[in-house]
Amino acid sequence: MRNSILSNIPSVTKNLIIINFIVWLIMMVIPSRIGDSVIGFGALHFWKASDFNPVQLFTYMFMHDTRSFAHILFNMFTLFMFGITLERVLGSARYLFYYISCGIGAALVQEIVWQFSWEDIVVKWVANGNNVDFETARLAIDQALATGYQIPILNSFVTIGASGAIYGILLAFGMLFPNRPLYMMFIPVPIKAKWMVIGYGVIELLIGLSSANDGVAHFAHLGGMIFGFIMIYIWKKKGIVHGDFY
Repeated sequence: MRNSILSNIPSVTKNLIIINFIVWLIMMVIPSRIGDSVIGFGALHFWKASDFNPVQLFTYMFMHDTRSFAHILFNMFTLFMFGITLERVLGSARYLFYYISCGIGAALVQEIVWQFSWEDIVVKWVANGNNVDFETARLAIDQALATGYQIPILNSFVTIGASGAIYGILLAFGMLFPNRPLYMMFIPVPIKAKWMVIGYGVIELLIGLSSANDGVAHFAHLGGMIFGFIMIYIWKKKGIVHGDFY
């Protein structure tokens, strides 16, 4: 029975799920010191931080929070539920390209958001920690950056997880199967896929704009959806993929 279930999962979706769980388990069992080094190397950091390297635009999407099983469970369950259909429709190679592109797109959007928000966060931290006003703190930071000094707190701008790519998967499903009825927890009636996807996007936007300090990269989720929309739109225009399958 178990082999039958696994054999029915297309190769890319199956391997993505396996790789994510393997990385999560490895990060669970390795000593914390080594784990911190892995996070420092592989998690997505702000591009101005000393721990940033371009490889993180790719590696971060295969890492999940080891303090909570819910993080990886939600992402991999969603990948399982929607990725199987998408891989069969797009083909394995195009599907993998789409998944990785959405993940990288989500990372780029998160970097843009950090670029426009980091200064105020750091200024407040420096001002409060040194009992000075914001303008004095801002001037000190500008002078430090001008001399090439790396501000340690910038390394605290970190995100991990496949959520950006997963939201891209949801977006593609909503565009290709807009009228497919879906059931959501606690809602007793089916919801069309297009409305569910739009709802998710609006919720992520509103939470992101509210500056909620919940530790979730909401704009990265939106970034995955934006890049996903662009790719699916272009492929539909060119006739590579077709919508309204249901």
